[in-house]
Amino acid sequence: MNMLPPAEIFDQEMAWHCGDPLGEQRLLIAGQGIIELTNRGVITVSGQDRLTWLNDLTTQLVKDLQIRNSALALILSPNGHVEYELHIIDDGQTSWIITQPGQADELLLYLDRMRFMLRVEVANATDRFAVVWEPVHQIDEKCPTWLVPEPFASRGFSGREVVIARDELAARLATQPQAGSWALEALRIASGMPRMNCETDHRTIPNEVNWLNSAVHLNKGCYRGQETVAKVHNLGQPPRRLALVHLDGSAEELPVHGDEITCNSKVVGWIGTAVRHYEEGNIALAILKRNVAIGERLVINHNGQEITALEDPAPAGW
Repeated sequence: MNMLPPAEIFDQEMAWHCGDPLGEQRLLIAGQGIIELTNRGVITVSGQDRLTWLNDLTTQLVKDLQIRNSALALILSPNGHVEYELHIIDDGQTSWIITQPGQADELLLYLDRMRFMLRVEVANATDRFAVVWEPVHQIDEKCPTWLVPEPFASRGFSGREVVIARDELAARLATQPQAGSWALEALRIASGMPRMNCETDHRTIPNEVNWLNSAVHLNKGCYRGQETVAKVHNLGQPPRRLALVHLDGSAEELPVHGDEITCNSKVVGWIGTAVRHYEEGNIALAILKRNVAIGERLVINHNGQEITALEDPAPAGW
C-alpha cells in the first residue's frame, strides 16, 4: 500500500509511505529497502569536453572525475546564491545528472545556453530513465550510481541513487521492500544534509547549509559565484546557519517548510523540513540567524499554533 503525501509535503509525486513509515526507517537503517524517486529528473551530458565544462560551471572539482565515480555539485548565481543542486555521475562516456524535483527542464535550458563552441551535448533523459534510492553505499557496476557524500553518509544517511532504465524499473523495485519519502527524509534530516528548495531559499549561499566540503571544492578554479563563497569562508561567518531542532511532541501537526521561528518574540529563522523520526521523535532542519544562541527557547508559528523547539547542541557527527 503506497500512501500519497498530504499537500504540505514537498515530494508530491512520490509515495509518502508504504504502510509503516517508522518501520520503513528502521528497514533503511538496517540496509534494506528501496525507494522510487519518481520526481527526480535525469539529464545526460556527452562529448569530449563534458567534465571540464561541468567543472567550470559548478562548485565542485569534477574535471578528473573517475569512471563510475560521483559528486555533489551546485550551480550558483553571480552573487553566490544556490540555483541548482546536481548529483553527477560519469561512466567514461556520459555524465549523468540527477536533478531535484521540478529542476530538469530549467537546468537543461541553462546548460544548453552555456555550451558555446564546446564539444558537449545535453539531453533530458527522464522519459527513458528513472532513479531509485537504496541504503547501500557502494557503486552498482551496471548502472550510474551517485553515492551520498561524506559526512552525511557516516551520520546515518548511507545510501545511493541509482539510474535505472525504465523498462527495468519494475524488476528492480521487486528486489526489496519499498519505502516512501517519509523514511528517506527522516534519515536525511537526522544526518544534517540540506536539500535544494527544502533548506534553501533565493538568498541561500553554500556556506550557510553545511555544503562546504561536500558540494563545494574550496581550492578549484573559478566558477560563477565563487567570490561570495570564498569571501565569507575566509573573512567571516555567514548570516544564517543550518540547525537540527527537536520539536515539542505535544503538537498534533508538524510545522511545514517556511514556518517562521521566533526567539524572545523576534523572528530568527524558518523551518526547512520537519519529520517524525523513528528514534529521535519530532525533528526538523531549520535555518537560523547566526547569532541565535544554542539553548534558547525557539517558537515555531504554524497555522496560528505555537510549537516550541530546542536546537540540538551537538548533533552526532556534526
